[in-house]
Amino acid sequence: MNRGGTAHRVYSIVVFVILASLDNVAIGLVPPLYGSIGDTFGVGEGHIALATTVMFLISAVAAIAWAYAGDRTDRKPVLIAGTVIWVAGTAWSGLSGGYPSFLASQVVAAFGLGAVASVSFAVVSDLISPRRRGLVMSFWGLSQGVGTLAGTLVGGLLGHADWREPFLVTAVAGVVATLAYVFTYNVPRGDSQPELAGVDYDERIHPSDLPVIFNRRTNIWLILQGGTAQIAFGSLVWLPVLFRSRAEHQGYSSGTAVIVGSVFATLFQLGGALSILGGLAGDRLQRRTARGRALVAAVGVLAAVPFYVILFFVPMRIEVPDGGSSGQVIKAVLHDVFTEPTVGFCLATAVFALMLTSANSPNWFALLADVNPPEHRGTVYSLGNLVNGFGRAGGNAVVAVVFRGLSGAFPPPLNYAVGLAGFQFFFVPTGVMYWLASKTVAKDMADTHTALLAAASDLGPDGDVRGDLPVDERLAAEQDPSPGR
Repeated sequence: MNRGGTAHRVYSIVVFVILASLDNVAIGLVPPLYGSIGDTFGVGEGHIALATTVMFLISAVAAIAWAYAGDRTDRKPVLIAGTVIWVAGTAWSGLSGGYPSFLASQVVAAFGLGAVASVSFAVVSDLISPRRRGLVMSFWGLSQGVGTLAGTLVGGLLGHADWREPFLVTAVAGVVATLAYVFTYNVPRGDSQPELAGVDYDERIHPSDLPVIFNRRTNIWLILQGGTAQIAFGSLVWLPVLFRSRAEHQGYSSGTAVIVGSVFATLFQLGGALSILGGLAGDRLQRRTARGRALVAAVGVLAAVPFYVILFFVPMRIEVPDGGSSGQVIKAVLHDVFTEPTVGFCLATAVFALMLTSANSPNWFALLADVNPPEHRGTVYSLGNLVNGFGRAGGNAVVAVVFRGLSGAFPPPLNYAVGLAGFQFFFVPTGVMYWLASKTVAKDMADTHTALLAAASDLGPDGDVRGDLPVDERLAAEQDPSPGR
């Protein structure tokens, strides 16, 4: 494999996508197993949900330190260290003998998880040319969504008999992915930027750059939108609980209900795979107007709200073999999709709603890369991820309290439906903030473009200082980036 060639770059992107997916698998393992883990340790579901909340918060806070380290130093060892830590914490979770040990293991895993997304984002953004950012970032975002779904599915299927097994299997997969990462391409900063074609650009972030980051108004809206968006998304980790409760309400045993909840929650989130369409739409509209990506994200999250509300209240008639094997229950659920109209309608509604909200992810990633120079991207991403983490943790924690409060007036599963529907209205301020970002993005992109051209004019190949690059050569570099970019 030619080092730095097309094949090596493709291999590197695939490994980064797998790493981003696996860290979300680790996060998604716990919610389907709240009851099982709680029973083992003699605590309620709320105590186990606390572990998930703590994981969201700690991983988000730790991501800032990891990202800053990645923007200041060699990113490869930083990412390896973070991955090793979360793998160790996940394995410890599966071996925990009591609730304090389990909670501590989730804290360790969360600290390592903070490194993966923030540092990987900065690296991947340097592998992708600006005109393809929406499309490729949709795969990046999709990998995280698929990871969460896989965590839900793996947790429910492998953990319905023994909740420890999914944690140990995920830890082993993390070890394999870490070994694969050792052989990835060590991407130079700014490698995909047309303005820096032929330039050895190795700028690093400095503490004095933080005011510059916040002076880009688009960054403010991109960071803040995650607070409300993730309250809504955080509440959706309770989807397996909603569908499990529906199965129990129809008389199914606890073990079968756990499988049913996990499979339905997985199926109903397949719309996230359509984030590719959101990325393509953002790329296409961006060629017409600098507001394109932000407008696509705004329309997507606002239009999804009524479909989520419909989804939670449509009744479902579940027909599966109670006490059957995992394979038998999965087969029955898939059969219900095509033979039971209520299930089919719910699936179609969920896929459409998630398709709309999934336009958020690739365009958010692409916008962060569009308005920030390479040495700032990991840190800005981590700041956004911090707000995301607080929003997601808040949604996950508060929704549990809301469910309990609603249970007096609305018996399960109706209390889950009412609570989840209410939390989706947090998407409304998210859409407004994307619209506000669309009004400032053109100026911020132009300022970053100008700054990169100024840096390129002072540097020659291999970092040698050179005179100003002629304007026609700059334009040629912008329109015709080097092969493989």
